[in-house]
Amino acid sequence: MSAIDDIQHALSERVIAQNVGIRHDEARMRFPLRKNTVDTFEEFLDIIGAYYNYHFAACISGGGRLAPWEAQERAKEALEREYRRRDRNSDIVAAFNDAHDGANAGLRGLLDTIAESLKTESVDRYTRSVFDRYVAPNSWDDKVDIIRQFIARCGINFPSSIRTDQPERYARDYRDLLSAYNEGLRRTSAVCRRL
Repeated sequence: MSAIDDIQHALSERVIAQNVGIRHDEARMRFPLRKNTVDTFEEFLDIIGAYYNYHFAACISGGGRLAPWEAQERAKEALEREYRRRDRNSDIVAAFNDAHDGANAGLRGLLDTIAESLKTESVDRYTRSVFDRYVAPNSWDDKVDIIRQFIARCGINFPSSIRTDQPERYARDYRDLLSAYNEGLRRTSAVCRRL
């Protein structure tokens, strides 16, 4: 198989799920949640921090844990990112209110959001590692050629912001290209699951 065939295989939805996604999904399912609401902001921070630490240890660090304050801050950042993606004026207070009131799937929904954030980061790292494995960083021509072939084979999943006619643009740093590819896979999968 050629390098582009190896890359395309390693970046297929099935292989990504096997190498990254399933582990994250199963970790989310195993976390015990006694109730779906919280009474105080302190309880909210304790739960989201404990969950972040649990998921981080289970799927990312091989058992290593973060300091409780750091896990809480990272969980807050993940929640704020998602809440701001939905509504630019939203923040951690809206997430707390959902956990307090049980709205929008309550605490369970927030933990799902944290799990998705960690899984997305892992998928992004996995796809970059695939490219790094097959694309020699010191050969500009090879990098441009692989990017050109990747765009030709996988370009259907890219948003219009990706300039598919300019592979040179992504040869030096292909993170944006790979993030767009991963986002396209997630959107396509979500549509297919609804059908």
